[in-house]
Amino acid sequence: MRAVHAEGTGGPEVLSVREVPDVQPGPGEVAIEVVATAVNRADTLQRQGLYPPPPGASDVIGLECSGRIASLGEGVEGWSVGDEVCALLAGGGYASRVVVPAGQVMPVPDGIDLVSAAALPEVACTVWSNVYMVAGLRPDETFLVHGGAGGIGTFAIQLVSALGSRVLTTGGTPEKRAFCADLGAAVTIDYREEDFVEVAQREEAGGVDVILDNMGAAYLGRNVKALATEGRLVIIGMQGGIKGELNIAALLNKRAAVIATSLRGRPEAGKAAICAAVVEHVWPLVAAGAVRPIIDRVLPLEEVAEAHRVMGEGSHTGKILLTL
Repeated sequence: MRAVHAEGTGGPEVLSVREVPDVQPGPGEVAIEVVATAVNRADTLQRQGLYPPPPGASDVIGLECSGRIASLGEGVEGWSVGDEVCALLAGGGYASRVVVPAGQVMPVPDGIDLVSAAALPEVACTVWSNVYMVAGLRPDETFLVHGGAGGIGTFAIQLVSALGSRVLTTGGTPEKRAFCADLGAAVTIDYREEDFVEVAQREEAGGVDVILDNMGAAYLGRNVKALATEGRLVIIGMQGGIKGELNIAALLNKRAAVIATSLRGRPEAGKAAICAAVVEHVWPLVAAGAVRPIIDRVLPLEEVAEAHRVMGEGSHTGKILLTL
């Protein structure tokens, strides 16, 4: 089988495609013949040696894929060889074949082609688990997502809007902010020229109820200021650093919560529960057209270095896919 190999750590140039030994499913696992995979910010961190795979996971980069079931491990029920699926992975997606626990395999939503389905698992599971299962966002509450034009942002705006909450988001260019507004964001904030704290407090009479943040330390204090009473800040990344100061008095005064979560390293049972919830609650909205995958570009696997360059540059809107 073919897979992306990283020659050490470093820039996109360390990535190339090589022939590697084939993989076979163990008990409770499914082997998928990969049609497409997606590039995530975490992939670029792994390439740089900053985000190693969890114990037992493939060292091949790639956190999601779409394709057809090639074989089933012992004890797997409910799937058949040839089924078209997408899957949430702990690693291994940048390859022509991957094995994954059966609980992390999901059907392709109705109306979505097999290549586009590769854009869904990571964003759908991340947004649903953090915004709804962890933060408990309600329809009468408000929501702020940073980086609305990215993969997580474009999906979060659509899903949260479809489920009835008012959405605020940040963006760095007029074009990206206009795109976010078209997706359903009620308020778009120019983070280069505006203070998102001031905008959030002005627009939402004191702050927002839930914030989904991938910046980490750089935004920690300002995110807390932007929260409403009993607000919840969910941190899912650390693009802005790993160490920041937290004003405990501000949290106490607001009875607010700061929650840091990750998806990749969760136990299999936890990820299976998230995938099941996504199929139940999110896939019907995708099938109805209320939420759709936003794809910036599709490149062949052999152009993986270019895909990582574009991701690092930050000029894209939505997801970057690699096809096999």
